[in-house]
Amino acid sequence: MEQQEHQRDRAKFCCSICLDLLKDPVTIPCGHSYCMNCIKTHWDEEDEKKIYSCPQCRQSFTPRPVLVKSTMLADLVEELKMTGLQAAPADHCYAGAEDVACDVCTGRKLKALKSCLVCVASFCEKHLQFHYDSVPFRKHKLVEPSKKLQENICSRHDEVMKLFCRTDQQCICFLCSMDEHKGHDTVSAAAERTERQRELEVSRQNIQQRIQDREKDVKLLQQEVEAISRSADKAVEDSEKIFTELIRLMEERRSDVEQQVRSQQETEVSRVKELQEKLEQEITELKRKDAELEELSHTEDHTQFLHNYPSLSALSESTHSSSINIHPLSFEDVTAAVSEVRDKLQDVLRETWTNVSLTVTDVDVLLSDPEPKTRAEFLKYSREITLDPNTANRELLLSEGNRRATLVKKQQSYPSHPDRFDKCCQVLSRESLTGRCYWEVKWKEAGVCVAVAYKNISRGGSDDCRFGQNDKSWALQSYRNHSYTFWYNKVQTPIPTPIQCRKSSRVGVYLDHRAGILSFYSFSKTCMTLLHRVQTTFTQPLYAGFWFYYIDDTAEFCKLK
Repeated sequence: MEQQEHQRDRAKFCCSICLDLLKDPVTIPCGHSYCMNCIKTHWDEEDEKKIYSCPQCRQSFTPRPVLVKSTMLADLVEELKMTGLQAAPADHCYAGAEDVACDVCTGRKLKALKSCLVCVASFCEKHLQFHYDSVPFRKHKLVEPSKKLQENICSRHDEVMKLFCRTDQQCICFLCSMDEHKGHDTVSAAAERTERQRELEVSRQNIQQRIQDREKDVKLLQQEVEAISRSADKAVEDSEKIFTELIRLMEERRSDVEQQVRSQQETEVSRVKELQEKLEQEITELKRKDAELEELSHTEDHTQFLHNYPSLSALSESTHSSSINIHPLSFEDVTAAVSEVRDKLQDVLRETWTNVSLTVTDVDVLLSDPEPKTRAEFLKYSREITLDPNTANRELLLSEGNRRATLVKKQQSYPSHPDRFDKCCQVLSRESLTGRCYWEVKWKEAGVCVAVAYKNISRGGSDDCRFGQNDKSWALQSYRNHSYTFWYNKVQTPIPTPIQCRKSSRVGVYLDHRAGILSFYSFSKTCMTLLHRVQTTFTQPLYAGFWFYYIDDTAEFCKLK
């Protein structure tokens, strides 16, 4: 507290120009005191105008006042110096390169605390005090320190620009309004500011609303990222388990084959070795017998020869045939059987792996990509689709390449298959559809139904298996009068058909599986027209399909470039 009192005492005897204790203090006619050198320097700069002013109150004097040292102030300053209060202002108060400097300070300038829009000048704390103490100056508009004050001065008339020309959309001074802006729509800068401020607030509200919307979107996208990561992790984990199980099954089968082969090998080798040992024993016995007979043949005593010959010449009968026919044992049939299993497994993988790969690559996140509007945009998502003969009703004739189907009288000799439609004259595509897909269908005659359905749609004999008559299929049906109806779960929705679409026999189908969008479009010479749009949630991959009513009706998947 005592230190603060000393600082206040010191401030009373500071020069408002150098902000230090007065040196050779002088008092000018208005009553303010300065260092003699400070006020001299200030008035030297005003010599050309011959009008000399007070830096604080701006009172003018003519002629230049004579300066006389104030002895009383000098004594008081000396007393203050004796108390140790001679402290320089802190460095942080001085203006740096990036700061707004006080326009009144001489020498090393202090930081400006405020800028005055009326004075068009910036002031430090000391020099700003007059705006608070003087009644006329209290009406001046003080703002945060600014280096752009000169932009408020008209470069032509050197006046403060207090008006705004709405005609030319620029700030002007009063003289400008009487000169080149005469007759223009002009208002005070304050009035225009008020108007623009209202617009600014509306803009800010819009921006803040957009910020909130985008923050919600970001949060949703973050949740989507987390969901994708969880789903991907689970898919990898489940796939790993499935492949591990497949590997385990394959390993078990490999082990079974190895065990059976080794067991058979052991049995056959044991049997052969047993026979081999018996033959080797017989060979040993025969060699011994041969040696005895040889010895007997060298006996010179005839009587002894004849006596021993009967016992030595007799041979025991062999338990085996004189010759053994070898039938080489081979396990090549086993290798062939295993190879056949491998080939079948490869065929299964080749047929199903494409769907697995497409399912993975079709996983995407809906960001800001809009639904296509032009055919060129739709074609970016085009898919080549073929019909699955295993699903075709026997009254449907498929073309070579399985892109076209025709309803005929003669039943086709299709083999039995669990995926075949028995009663309804319809067929599904071979390819499953996920992600974003687009395809086009053209037909002849009428009575054709263009549909999408889940794989597990009923194949039975009831009408519930027909496209659009259940909750597993969505169907657009065309009629001979060129009208359309949409069917889903036995609910019929008539579709108003524009005139330009009534003679069209071609539709485009757009599917965004993840977004749950299914759209049907009709073609004319000039444009595509939306016939019907479905917004739902698809829980399984979809398959494209046809359903027919009249004999000779034909529908075909178009080849798209």
